[in-house]
Amino acid sequence: MTLSPAVVLSYFETKLLVETDPSDVYAAQQANDPFVLVDVRNREAWDQGHAAGAIHMPHREISSRAVSEIASHIPVVVYCWSPGCNGGARGAAEFARLGYAVREMIGGFEYWAREGLPVEDVNGPLPRRFDPLVMPVRPER
Repeated sequence: MTLSPAVVLSYFETKLLVETDPSDVYAAQQANDPFVLVDVRNREAWDQGHAAGAIHMPHREISSRAVSEIASHIPVVVYCWSPGCNGGARGAAEFARLGYAVREMIGGFEYWAREGLPVEDVNGPLPRRFDPLVMPVRPER
């Protein structure tokens, strides 16, 4: 079955409206764009490591916490563990039910960390590591 170019274009344009990636989220943080980055994983995962600048709100708690903790006019970006986890999609769906403009960060925490973006644990910042399998890594001079 071959889809028309118009159908394919519509799919990808819609996908780009509801997804973003770690490098774009980091660039938005650096530009001080107004949004809240939300880690929807459980406490143990959060404590082990999370994207710097994120807040922790497990997807099962969004319906009871979001309205009192995040202004409804502020865009939200959610993430879970990795591309193999659907917690980000669950979290995004819950924020959307509550009326938030929300996007899912594809790749999740895994790709945030693999791209060497700032990571923290419960004790503070962790060393940045750059994975050559997901990005060009230049040797240090």
